[in-house]
Amino acid sequence: MSDVPTLFLIDGSNQMYRAYHAIRGLTGPDGRSTNAVYGFVMMLRKLITDHKPSYIAAAFDVSTSSAFRSQLAADYKATRAAMPGDLAEQIPWVHEACAALGVPVYTVERYEADDVIGTLARRAAAQGFQVAIVTGDKDFFQLVGDGIRVYNPRDEGAWFDAAGVKEKFGVAPEQVIDVLALMGDSVDNVAGVPGIGEKGARDLIVSYG
Repeated sequence: MSDVPTLFLIDGSNQMYRAYHAIRGLTGPDGRSTNAVYGFVMMLRKLITDHKPSYIAAAFDVSTSSAFRSQLAADYKATRAAMPGDLAEQIPWVHEACAALGVPVYTVERYEADDVIGTLARRAAAQGFQVAIVTGDKDFFQLVGDGIRVYNPRDEGAWFDAAGVKEKFGVAPEQVIDVLALMGDSVDNVAGVPGIGEKGARDLIVSYG
C-alpha cells in the first residue's frame, strides 16, 4: 500500500447537477424535491467506501462565482438558463450532507468551483499528494499531470491520467486548453473560432501543435 497521501477533490456543482438530472421525481414528505441531494449522497458514500481517500473536500459555485470571468467578458454565461428552483433549494442540504459525512465544503466569492479545485489540486500535488479530481467535466483534463488525475464516478468509474486524456480527448493534457479555446463553449457563451468544433479543433492541434 502506498504511503503517498491521496486527496480527492469533488467538483460539487458538477456532481450535484448530474444527480439532479439523473434522478427525477424524488420528493420528501413535504413534496419538495430531494433528487439532487439523494444522488449526491449516494455518489459520495460510494466514493468514500470504494477509495478510502486520505483527505477529501468538495468545492461548489456560489451566487457570485462568475464575477471574475464576467470582468474579462461581460457576456460570459449570458445565454445560460437560470438554475431550476427545485435544484437551488437543495444546495444547503447537499452542503449539510457533506458536513455530516466529514467532507469540508469550499466556496470562494467571485470564483467558480473549477478555480478552487484547480488551485487546491496544484498546491497539493506540489506538496507531494496524489490528487484525484472527481468530475465529469472534460475541462479538468488540462490539469492532469504529475500527481493529478481525473476520476469520473459515472457508471463504475473511469480514471484519466495523461495517457487516458490522450486516448479520450485526442490530445495531451497541456494541449487541452488550446482545443477548448478553438472550439469555444456554447454553454458558457464563450466564442471559439467560427466553424471549428471539437473534432476540428483536435485535428488542428494534433497536426500543428
